Amino acid sequence: MRHTILVGLFAFAGGCGDGGATEADRLGVGAECTASAECDAVDDVELECLTQFTGGYCGLAGCDGDVNCPQGSACVTHDDGNNYCFRGCVDKPDCNRNRSPDNDANCVGSITFVDPPNERKACEPASSGI
Repeated sequence: MRHTILVGLFAFAGGCGDGGATEADRLGVGAECTASAECDAVDDVELECLTQFTGGYCGLAGCDGDVNCPQGSACVTHDDGNNYCFRGCVDKPDCNRNRSPDNDANCVGSITFVDPPNERKACEPASSGI
């Protein structure tokens, strides 16, 4: 019985953004939000809610390169001309673990990475028009 409860607790924790394989997963980079207070502050890394994207996006603005982003995310230049730390991905489900279907993000390779290599993908949310 105890084993079953522990397995259930670990499975639940893994879905909350803090049990992921990368720092970006653990911090919840890419999660849906309405205010920065909803984005976790872990190990002195404070993500902000980027409300210029539909559904909000827990990330960081103003990066100069991948070194400014949590491991598992990348510094990209968005088509709005600003740099952001966006979660890295292999396919679309990677981008939407912490997002609702109405506010999903896409895993895209046609985004401008600040640092090479450019043969990778990042989770790009839709712009909200703000």
